[in-house]
Amino acid sequence: MIKRIAAITFIFLCAAFAWGILGATIFQRTYSSDTSSESRVASTWGAPQNQAPPVASFEELVPKKEVSTENGKRIELVTQEKVIRPLPLESSHLKVDLNLEHRQKGLLWYSTYKVGFDGAYMFRNASEKDQTVTFTLSFPTIQAIYDDLIFTVDDAPIVATNAQNGVRGSVRVAAGKIATLKVAYKSQGLNDWHYSFGGDQASNAGDEPQNRKGDISQVRDFSLQMTTNFKDIDFPDNTLSPTEKTETANGWNLNWNYKNLVSGYQIAMTMPEKLQPGPLAGRISFFAPVSLFFFFFLMLIITTMRGIELHPMNYFFLAAAFFSFHLLLAYLVDHVSIHLAFVICSAVSIFLVVSYLRLVVGTRFATREAALAQFIYLVAFSYAFFLKGFTGLAITSGSILTLFVVMQATGKIRWKEKFASQATRPSINTAESQVAPASITN
Repeated sequence: MIKRIAAITFIFLCAAFAWGILGATIFQRTYSSDTSSESRVASTWGAPQNQAPPVASFEELVPKKEVSTENGKRIELVTQEKVIRPLPLESSHLKVDLNLEHRQKGLLWYSTYKVGFDGAYMFRNASEKDQTVTFTLSFPTIQAIYDDLIFTVDDAPIVATNAQNGVRGSVRVAAGKIATLKVAYKSQGLNDWHYSFGGDQASNAGDEPQNRKGDISQVRDFSLQMTTNFKDIDFPDNTLSPTEKTETANGWNLNWNYKNLVSGYQIAMTMPEKLQPGPLAGRISFFAPVSLFFFFFLMLIITTMRGIELHPMNYFFLAAAFFSFHLLLAYLVDHVSIHLAFVICSAVSIFLVVSYLRLVVGTRFATREAALAQFIYLVAFSYAFFLKGFTGLAITSGSILTLFVVMQATGKIRWKEKFASQATRPSINTAESQVAPASITN
């Protein structure tokens, strides 16, 4: 019995080593191409987006004194210098529509989305003269497309020209008047969407806004209404939570409303991730030795109690049938959904075990004890990895329940006598061979 346990242990360790190699291979396949895959997705679909408010400014000529000395004489020269004056942003009223559309590359799903942006910004010409004001809108990222672009002032289209990563246009604004800039577009992005408040607009008027993380900004009369087509909303760290939210049939209506806000935070939404087939298959493979340990343990207990002999070579083929589940899963998730791949791999592995033990022990043992044990410790334990946040608890509960059942079933067994009887009695290979011996005649 000790030699048999030692041989089974050796088989178990070899299988565990093979699973370690398989798991490492899956993770290598998954993450070695992750950077290039994400770049390809961004190049064909769009990159993460960070939208900043537009800026409005005008140029003003102001006198500038220049003092110089020539031949010992002090000379003052007055020149005209161009100074860019920003217009204060009086209010911002925005609407954002996010529609999640996952895309798969290799063993990973990427959280791609479509976004519809619509904003109305009010700028006041605080000067005492009519001014030619230049409005500049910077796009949230270079790696994206922008369709159905609307760029109007007081509902009148203006001639827009390309700026660095954006558009700009000029219009005459009367002194003390408010001009309403409306911008809208449809675009596509990846992973998350941000709206920053623009940082120090005064230092960037007329240029592309610098949306540095941590900039302190002040916004007045601000509202942003966001709609999503997904339920699993997530706000990144150091971002503002919505002031109001309402769940809809397909997602959420989220609102941010501020009268006079001073903050260094942004508004952001992280797209929910789909169940990742590569990392999931890798984690299941690394966990496989635990499943095999429980299966071997239960098989050893049952066969010892019933006097059924399973040779270490039988355990070797059982381990190979278990390994086939993870090997097939590793290369099937590239082609079908993870759920369908899991069902197919489970059916294949259980079929291998049941059809084999039917020949070795018998149909009843193979279809009842062995099949049930494999379903619990291979299929159910592996499926626990689909239960995000409850994997450890589910496996621990199953392990404790197994220990309880085995302890209750074997509590009255005298193992010393059992092992002794196993060593002296003839080996029984199949359940069907348990028939009365023929009478012996002289």
